[in-house]
Amino acid sequence: MSDIVRADGRATDDLREITIERGWSAHAEGSALISFGGTKVLCTASFTNGVPRWLTGKGKGWVTAEYAMLPRATNSRNDREAVRGKIGGRTHEISRLIGRALRAVVDTKALGENTIVIDCDVLQADGGTRTAAITGAYVALVDAIEWGRSKKFIGQKATPLIDSVSAVSVGIIDGEPMLDLAYVEDVRAETDMNVVVTGRGLFVEVQGTAEGAPFDKRELDALLELGVNGCAQLRDIQVASLAAAGE
Repeated sequence: MSDIVRADGRATDDLREITIERGWSAHAEGSALISFGGTKVLCTASFTNGVPRWLTGKGKGWVTAEYAMLPRATNSRNDREAVRGKIGGRTHEISRLIGRALRAVVDTKALGENTIVIDCDVLQADGGTRTAAITGAYVALVDAIEWGRSKKFIGQKATPLIDSVSAVSVGIIDGEPMLDLAYVEDVRAETDMNVVVTGRGLFVEVQGTAEGAPFDKRELDALLELGVNGCAQLRDIQVASLAAAGE
């Protein structure tokens, strides 16, 4: 660990304060309000008994996700994409990323012909919105699956979840690898990376870009190690959140 102290007082390998409030929505089958420091994302999971037409009769379920930012999630107001009449490329990309991350830990056959849609709405953005969304979406997904089991849409002995999943941002700032970037760090990072990891420590996705100078393998290895360690901590926070209400 470096002796560098960041603007918010964290060490380079420290996460921001992470909180997960399960059951935030009174209506959704699963929900979680997750905070990564100043970033706050509401994740709601909607359970439907049935699948899209292209999956009907195949004995498999479907899990997908949609991502959006509220107009005043950032310092200045942005128009709603629905009002503009066009969903932006970034929104599509993040929605697909969240869906891929969740499906990586779901046995769709065990899920049965059921559909779970996760909506991730950013209430406040301070860097790492997609990683917070993935981490919170998993918790909402667990509760939605248990709801489906309680309604007998999923077999009592079925195990739709084969692992957990979480995600965190890492980056290089002033030549130093750092974990869980806040916005003030993200905007000046020389390298910016998002790491999606299962509870067993396997990679689902790594998105890395040299924003300034290219990075070498040594730096890449350092970033991946930070990401894996950060996701292990997030996994423990997820487990504690789910255990708090007797899951």
